[in-house]
Amino acid sequence: MSESPRPIAAPWWRPDRFARKRAFLHQRAAMLRQTRDFFHARGFLEVDPPALQVSPGLEPHLHAVAADLHRPEGTALRRYLHTSPEFTMKKLLAAGERQIYALGHVWRDREGSDTHSPEFTMLEWYRVGANYRDLMADCEGLIRAVTAGEPLRRGDLTVAVTEPFERLTVAEAFQKFCEIDLLASAPDPKQPGSDAPAAAILAQEALRLGVRVADDDRWDDIVFRLMFDFIEPHLGRDRPTFLIDYPISMAALARPKPEDPRLAERFELYAAGVELANAFGELTDAEEQRARFVADMDLKQALYGERYPIDEDFLAALAHGLPASAGIALGFDRLVLLATGAERLSDVLWAEVQ
Repeated sequence: MSESPRPIAAPWWRPDRFARKRAFLHQRAAMLRQTRDFFHARGFLEVDPPALQVSPGLEPHLHAVAADLHRPEGTALRRYLHTSPEFTMKKLLAAGERQIYALGHVWRDREGSDTHSPEFTMLEWYRVGANYRDLMADCEGLIRAVTAGEPLRRGDLTVAVTEPFERLTVAEAFQKFCEIDLLASAPDPKQPGSDAPAAAILAQEALRLGVRVADDDRWDDIVFRLMFDFIEPHLGRDRPTFLIDYPISMAALARPKPEDPRLAERFELYAAGVELANAFGELTDAEEQRARFVADMDLKQALYGERYPIDEDFLAALAHGLPASAGIALGFDRLVLLATGAERLSDVLWAEVQ
């Protein structure tokens, strides 16, 4: 199928068009410097992971951009532009680094909206010996530092960052905004066949709220739909919100909570209804990680007819010994979007993807 013609518009580099976002971009440059200052002051080492990888990241609903590398003798290697530098950064932890961060571009196919771009800047950092609550403190400090305490803005919303951020569990959010006891229906990922009955229970609650449900919906599908329609719009409206303690089936790279193995040490950070960051207490069990990867790729195959290779080198690093640690990925462009009050993500990107 041929690509539909795009509307005729002046090139982004035309001075009259570019002038509209120059102030946003200058603020972006300042925030970039302040971000590096923040991490350097806390003893972090900046690293620079390569973008081309054997495995781009294995979250079932993320789509990668493929690239073929041709050797001089004529053979070709399929590689992918990473959707996150996570695998490389965890290998660096296994190699002996203890506090690292990366600021670089990542790629995700099939994305594009006022808050999405197929190529964007990811800020990712890891701390050995830390847990996901330590990363929440990092987030609060970082956002206050790069905004100088000024509020985040989106449309008519003004989000204060000077007070402690809200902390809300996923279960509390479902009870508050949907009147659903989410954990009563949550499947056990270690019990084959538990997803179908769990989905049937949650589907009844979704239908009660007027949410469409398909016969082949998985439990996670219904959860994501309910979150998108009923929960995310309410998050981070007065102050940023940490949505914490996800069901274990929704956190493929996170370790279980010792107090409640139904839950994972995972949080997402929201401001003005926009997701800014995703964090985990890192899973260090190589066999458990392999099982989760295989399950995720089986799901991707069923949903999209494709699967990505598992990075065996990453699993070898886990088996060798990934120390107890916590890590987080933050969408830097989205943070700039909210800090500047710009309308769309393209307003805070130096050049548009064409």
